[in-house]
Amino acid sequence: MISGAKPAHSPQLDTILMVEAFIKEHSGEYKKRALWENLPRKTMYQTYSVIIGYLLDSGKIAADKDGKICWIYNPELIKRLLDNSDLKIR
Repeated sequence: MISGAKPAHSPQLDTILMVEAFIKEHSGEYKKRALWENLPRKTMYQTYSVIIGYLLDSGKIAADKDGKICWIYNPELIKRLLDNSDLKIR
């Protein structure tokens, strides 16, 4: 998304959750466009791009060297690491 530009359509929560669930289930299988084409429910590409931008910015997904979208968010692991007194944050 272009900095300062507002999306024509803000995504609804059910659409965001649908995209999140699909990415979790198919982590590392699809590049951005192919992922959009295989979603269980069609959505506008611009809205989908806003969702992908949000998920990237929030640290829930990442793209590998080939451009495939991977789910990386793991709150249980983060909590376990933060609770470990042997680890220190620099």
